[in-house]
Amino acid sequence: MKTHYRLDGPPGAPVVTLSHALGATLDLWDAPAAVLTRQYRVLRYDVRGHGASAVPPGPYTLEQMVDDLRDLLRSLGIDRTHFVGLSMGGLIGMMAALTTPATIRSLVLCDTTSSYGPGLQPMWEERIATAERQGMTDALIERTMEIWFTAPFRESHKAVVDRMRQMLLNTDPRGYAAAIRAIAGADLTERIRAITCPALIVVGERDPGTPPAMARVLHERIRDSQLVVLPNAAHCSVVERADEFTRLLRTFLDGVK
Repeated sequence: MKTHYRLDGPPGAPVVTLSHALGATLDLWDAPAAVLTRQYRVLRYDVRGHGASAVPPGPYTLEQMVDDLRDLLRSLGIDRTHFVGLSMGGLIGMMAALTTPATIRSLVLCDTTSSYGPGLQPMWEERIATAERQGMTDALIERTMEIWFTAPFRESHKAVVDRMRQMLLNTDPRGYAAAIRAIAGADLTERIRAITCPALIVVGERDPGTPPAMARVLHERIRDSQLVVLPNAAHCSVVERADEFTRLLRTFLDGVK
């Protein structure tokens, strides 16, 4: 598996790994990475099927995605890392904390869930069918932007939203569909009770994809976790409220022993 990555920041500093959402790339993390690299070694990477990473034949599994992460860390000589995951990246982080707990120093779970549940299966199947038959259509991308960002943000930050829109447009539809199959049926709801590392859970107040109710499920099951709801933010809260999220993230990381 060829995994594209960036590793920035002072050598020898604690490592923070950033894992993106479905359809995005490591560039989603530009704003927090620019701040974190003053103090931390920041590893960003494209999940399989995304960005400049390889696009193996699908379907993918969450276990494969965790194996990719483990292999990347090992190849870079990284024994332990803080892990920050948005949406799909959050599922990767939870699974990594369960299967390789010695590797994960802390977890920051952003706008994610332990299980999407059967109610969202028709939506996932529709996205898979669209991607496989028609590619990354304008309609698919616009529906995603409506989930990722609130209407006022889409209107007032068009350049930011256009950049995110371009990420989806450039995503290989085969990798997109294969990655959906990895996350759509995942259910870690009871398993995450076994997570013992420090954990921060962040969710946008107006996130329609993984709403605050899903974040509360994580908070209730992960022992001693912290929960923060970012006001006036949708699913991509780490971009929509980038400054507030970055301050929150730094405070959390600085407090991890």
